[in-house]
Amino acid sequence: MYKAVTRGISVTVTPRYMPEESSPDQGRYFFAYTVEIINTSLERVQLRARYWKITDEHGRVQEVRGAGVVGEEPVLGPGESYSYTSGCPLTTPSGTMQGSYVMETAGGETFYAEIPAFSL
Repeated sequence: MYKAVTRGISVTVTPRYMPEESSPDQGRYFFAYTVEIINTSLERVQLRARYWKITDEHGRVQEVRGAGVVGEEPVLGPGESYSYTSGCPLTTPSGTMQGSYVMETAGGETFYAEIPAFSL
């Protein structure tokens, strides 16, 4: 489990290898990861966008940007949490992921909530 906190937004990631989705003999290694976001701040926030930097064991980098997560832009009031599971294919047996979420306050201010670097 990997954790980062930015401005009261706690992001915890739990990755796992998915052998049933992988084909090592064909250079495909699939990893799932579950993210839990907890709003420990005193203000309502909405997750607007995500940024991922995915690095395989040879140092090749892939960047992913997009709106929300898994098709949603969750709103979290103080003390509320949101969890989702997604996946990442790699062509090597290991790698890392890290990134950030663009969060927006009720007042329209945006800030980046860190997604901790984690191993695949």
